[in-house]
Amino acid sequence: MTKHQKRLSVPKSWPVERKTETFTVKADAGPHGEEGVPLVILLRDVLGYVDSKKEARYALNQGSVLVNGDAVSDEQRPIGMFDIIAFTERGEHYRVFPDEGGRLALTPIDADAADAKLGKITGKQQVTGGDTQLALHDGQTIQLEDASEYAAKDSIVVDFENDEIVAHFPYEEGALVTAVRGSHAGEIGEVADIAVTHGSGSNTVTVEQDDGSYDTVEEYVVVIDENFTASTGGED
Repeated sequence: MTKHQKRLSVPKSWPVERKTETFTVKADAGPHGEEGVPLVILLRDVLGYVDSKKEARYALNQGSVLVNGDAVSDEQRPIGMFDIIAFTERGEHYRVFPDEGGRLALTPIDADAADAKLGKITGKQQVTGGDTQLALHDGQTIQLEDASEYAAKDSIVVDFENDEIVAHFPYEEGALVTAVRGSHAGEIGEVADIAVTHGSGSNTVTVEQDDGSYDTVEEYVVVIDENFTASTGGED
């Protein structure tokens, strides 16, 4: 298998210039599937903290770069939507969040907002022993004795230390959402209406904003919380 990825064929969410060079780094297997951006691209192309894969590898070997609470040594580790990246020596913390246009961007957050991450529930099933397993958008799974209050398309916040659910945001009319794909990616608003499509088609959701509204398929939106958007900036 090739270790390189053609820039022209990378997912639209990748924060890379497509016409400057032919190739870029290919992500290793891991969370987020094909949408996952290699960590080195964020370190080199977005933050400018390193100039090469070699420098990135050296920096990561110092153990001061955390992804979702864990030290990372693989510069090609896939990074995706809502991941938390912490630079402990710099005292910097970022949430991966889609900007307008759908590209993944790094949003600065305070340290007290960097100990848990948001996850969209994409599946729910019973497992051996009677527990229920929740599957999240990035491939993580959470196993619970009682998951009756959770449903697919809801969002939860999972603590890094013990994988406990510390917040739950149901997908329903009135919920605050952000679009993560489509022409409205990066825009935030409230769910005004959910139109159920009978058959195999996707449901449509109408999202209301201060200056109007837009329609999109519900797979493109993720429920968030007001504190989620207000946790950016400020001093640690």
